[in-house]
Amino acid sequence: MALFNRNRGSEQSEMTFIDHLEELRMHIIRSVLAILIMAAVIFIYRNWVFDYIIRGPINPDFISYKLLCQFSHWAHMGDALCMPPVKVTLITNTFGGQFLGAISMALVGGVVAAFPYIFWEFWRFVKPALKQKELKNTRFVIFWVSFFFFCGAAFGYFLLGPFTFNFLAGFQLGTQSGITTLPTFADYVDNLTNIIVGCGLAFELPVLAHVLTRIGLVTPSFLRNTRKYAIVVILIVAAFITPSPDWMSQMIVFTPLFLLYELSIIVSSRVYKKMEKEDAEERVDEWE
Repeated sequence: MALFNRNRGSEQSEMTFIDHLEELRMHIIRSVLAILIMAAVIFIYRNWVFDYIIRGPINPDFISYKLLCQFSHWAHMGDALCMPPVKVTLITNTFGGQFLGAISMALVGGVVAAFPYIFWEFWRFVKPALKQKELKNTRFVIFWVSFFFFCGAAFGYFLLGPFTFNFLAGFQLGTQSGITTLPTFADYVDNLTNIIVGCGLAFELPVLAHVLTRIGLVTPSFLRNTRKYAIVVILIVAAFITPSPDWMSQMIVFTPLFLLYELSIIVSSRVYKKMEKEDAEERVDEWE
């Protein structure tokens, strides 16, 4: 297997299965330490993080509410994107609810903040198994993977989150149901985590298209021919990412994911053309 033949400097040595597991263990340990360090920092400043970051999407003064309303007026859409302030009181029904919630908040934040380093450790583990030719096409891979992940996370936090929580907080079952929505802190953090991490991973679509094209699993023509099926899949993914069932929130997720799919076709096309060029050059060299 390729992963067992890993380069060390200028020489290539064959690793045993135990050596392979030992190296993987060290990468995992360093990744976990990075998460714990970031989580510890977040826990120390938990009050500031909660007031100004975690509560952002349900804060009536959140910047997204103001900008969306201004954009709605600028685009002559009236108050279509102007959402009423969210009035939510988070509760906890256990003595240790706030403490455990703070730990959960810190750990999730640690994973998100340490994502570039986690992927860097993963890349260090995989990189020695790649050939020199394959490595030429992986420059800036850590930057692009991190870039798309944080773009997705920002999209979920600043755009999808406010729409989702605004809809769920204002939804009423019947006109005289007498039901009051009192979400727990844990429930809110879980929903916010699903939105941010889900969008972050979903935005990795162009990177995934690049990798799959490189290893020969997909082609640009395949992506074009399966566009109609991809639309259905993206709609399903949008439904999973958005906790709220309203069509507007799902369309907010669907639109960028569909655009990312189109971008993936462009990326795949460029990679495929480059591979064809490289194969042609190799054939010329063989004839010479």
